[in-house]
Amino acid sequence: MVNEDVISILGTLPSLTSVDLSENQLEGQLSKRELGNLSKVEVLILRNNKLNGSLPIQDLKAFTNLRILDLSWNLFSDGIPPSIRALNYLEALSLSYNQLNGSLPISGFCGFKRLHELDLSHNSFDGTLPPCLTNLASLQLLDVSANQFGGNLPSNLIESLTSLKYIDLSHNHFQGSFSFSSIASHSRLEVFMLTGYNNSLNIAMQTTGGINLLFQLKVLVLSDLGLNSIPKFLFHQQQLRAIDLSHNKLKGKLPVWLLENNSQLRFLNLRNNSFTGQFLSPSYTMRNIVWLDLSINQLHGKLPDDFGDKLLSLKYLNLSGNSFKKDLPSSLGKLRNLVKLDLAFNRFSGEVPKELLVGCTMLELLRLTNNRFSGQIFTSEFNLSYVSWLELNNNRFTGRLSNVKLERLSIFDVSNNDLSGPIPSWISNVSWILAMGNNYFNGQIPCEKLLTPYFVDLSYNLLSGPPPFCFDFSKITQIHLEGNNFSGLLQHFLPNSSSTLSVLNLRDNSLSGGIPLQISTCVNLRHLLLGKNQLSGVIPKTLCLLKKINIMDLSSNSFSGTVPSCFHNLTFGEVVQNYGETVAQDEFLMTNKFTDQGHLYGVLLKKYLNLYIDMEGFGQAVIDIVTKNRASSYKGKSINLMSALDLSWNDLTGEIPQEYGMLSQIHSLNLSHNRLAGRIPVTFSKLGQIESMDLSYNNLSGEIPTELANLNFLEVFNVSYNNLSGEIPTTKAQFLTFDKSSYEGNPFLCGLPLAKNCTTETKLRQVEAPLAETESKWYEVDPLAFLTCFLPAYLDLQLSVTDVPSQGHLQSDSISYPIPEDMLETICATPIASEPSNLDSFTWKGSLNGSFSSTSAYNIARGLHHPPKRDWQWIWA
Repeated sequence: MVNEDVISILGTLPSLTSVDLSENQLEGQLSKRELGNLSKVEVLILRNNKLNGSLPIQDLKAFTNLRILDLSWNLFSDGIPPSIRALNYLEALSLSYNQLNGSLPISGFCGFKRLHELDLSHNSFDGTLPPCLTNLASLQLLDVSANQFGGNLPSNLIESLTSLKYIDLSHNHFQGSFSFSSIASHSRLEVFMLTGYNNSLNIAMQTTGGINLLFQLKVLVLSDLGLNSIPKFLFHQQQLRAIDLSHNKLKGKLPVWLLENNSQLRFLNLRNNSFTGQFLSPSYTMRNIVWLDLSINQLHGKLPDDFGDKLLSLKYLNLSGNSFKKDLPSSLGKLRNLVKLDLAFNRFSGEVPKELLVGCTMLELLRLTNNRFSGQIFTSEFNLSYVSWLELNNNRFTGRLSNVKLERLSIFDVSNNDLSGPIPSWISNVSWILAMGNNYFNGQIPCEKLLTPYFVDLSYNLLSGPPPFCFDFSKITQIHLEGNNFSGLLQHFLPNSSSTLSVLNLRDNSLSGGIPLQISTCVNLRHLLLGKNQLSGVIPKTLCLLKKINIMDLSSNSFSGTVPSCFHNLTFGEVVQNYGETVAQDEFLMTNKFTDQGHLYGVLLKKYLNLYIDMEGFGQAVIDIVTKNRASSYKGKSINLMSALDLSWNDLTGEIPQEYGMLSQIHSLNLSHNRLAGRIPVTFSKLGQIESMDLSYNNLSGEIPTELANLNFLEVFNVSYNNLSGEIPTTKAQFLTFDKSSYEGNPFLCGLPLAKNCTTETKLRQVEAPLAETESKWYEVDPLAFLTCFLPAYLDLQLSVTDVPSQGHLQSDSISYPIPEDMLETICATPIASEPSNLDSFTWKGSLNGSFSSTSAYNIARGLHHPPKRDWQWIWA
């Protein structure tokens, strides 16, 4: 039922001839009860409400005088009933922006001899266009865009409707070919729109050269059709107000003549083609052009000095995604009406002209991303007080932010520059995206007011101090504070609860303490990055309540205890979510759909085109994940394709839980540099999506499960420096790609790619090895025994030590003194520092139980830990 109060009032006015209830939040279904007393109505406008159910056509049959019916922008569903033919006095029918479906009723539409306007756009109609639409001889507007119509366009349909002024066939599934010769005689035609999308139409342009076209278009949209040349008939068009040839394959020099031939042109969109060469200014000043989009082409060179003089009326200018270079012309400062300026992804250099920062006071959007600009931009002359979208990232800007005060910002991105100084308090005005990473900002985060952006990136600066308590955790979705020097307990950085937080990146700081229980309240957390801090204690099982986690990095801390087996309950890649995939749109009034004076029912039904501001990169901080033996960077959509668990470089003990084999969607698993014991779980063979598995530098024993050879996507496999034994599985292609570095430090492993063959004697020695029954490292030996046995060789080794290390390994051929083979294996398995200054140091140190540990030697070699003080000396010094 709709609002009964409204209907009851209308029911008292039986002589009404025009009813307009648009934009009134009307809900429910229309029926005869509501409409029965309005039978004399000629104009019924109910657009932009929440009316639902089937179209009330049966209840409108009594409206014998109805001329104009507008039910657009509602929630009507199902199809159009054949009974619509009873409304045979209709002159305008708009059913656009509903949820209607099915094919068009032939008997219903083909009798509308008086119909002037038919708008069925933005529904789900399918089938073919009825050929009998040729009967609509009075039709001036036909819009069937954004449906699922298919098949060939009836050859005589468009050609016979010679009264048409407005045609939009965009975003359907039409096939076959279309030639402009079919509309050559449409002398009244002013608007023609055909956007590819799902169309498979072949546009026959070559036939238009010698045809006398009777029309002079005002709007032409031929987007995403695969055109490789500009339609020839455009040379003869002189009254165009809007041209959209975007997303084609057009090439050659930029057609500046389109501007010069059409003095009334207001909108020109040539985005995403292959135009080359330089931009040449028109021969005269274009005073009507307000919208110019030349983005994503292959234009280059310097913008002409008179650019701003020739295009004085511009409001929207998009030159992004080209190869323009050198400095910007100062004449840009004369574009006093400029609202949006996008120069991103070019090669512009030098300082931003002062004239632009002072003169373009109406600017709301300024994008200079990914250029080579330098110098100070935030000076005392900065006068862009209306700017709400400011993207300056990936340049070389310097200076401080203290000279300006920006109060209208929604997006503020100055990341990857050379800006410095304290962060000003006005950043609390930023409402959507705050990105200031990779600069030299110092001090503390100002907390005079609550910080309310959805996205915050302050990573890799020089910020310090205690945790900020001013984030609005009821709103914020991502926090990136990585690579600073924040200190204090982790619990002070976490909210008491948050249902919005999806990314928490606190890596590479100086945070301490354990992981607090309150982390479990962040129920939508997908990326938890706490690596490279000073965290300690056991890994709490409360992390297992983060059911949507995709990436978890707890590496390079001091966590101890066992690995939580309940991690297998986490998604790690099973849920993929798109984060704010947004295209900013700006409405531009192209033309009145109803091109008569005013139009038939007095409310402008506007047709808009979008200014596509490229949002790629916004709200997409880069996240580095160590996988495949390297740090890989992920951002935006790609981060949702990555799933990883990194517990490396801690002090974890116990066995690897068998349940980890249930992480079927995980891509990277790193458990290296711990003290994990036991066998590699056979269940790891179920990790069907795994690409990188690092189990190196632990106490793992037993054989490598042959079932792991079935992991078809495994690119990196590292089990070096464990106690593994047996034959390396090389029966499948993936394992054949791993070199010996994946297995070194396991003297009882044999088979390719190692040099040791798997003989019967070797296997017997492996079975009898007493160390297999312990958790001790195979290379842990008594210092006194080692020195005693090794002393005869000491002097000789001391003399030749500079020749011994080579690329991090001991070269036994450089040692003249014969060394027993089993002792040589022990020595060669010891990592040597990679720095040249340390190549003459044998990097074993004493462990707490008095034996040598190559794990600690490796730590020393990388400068990660300092050796404890011992009474004995280094073997080599």
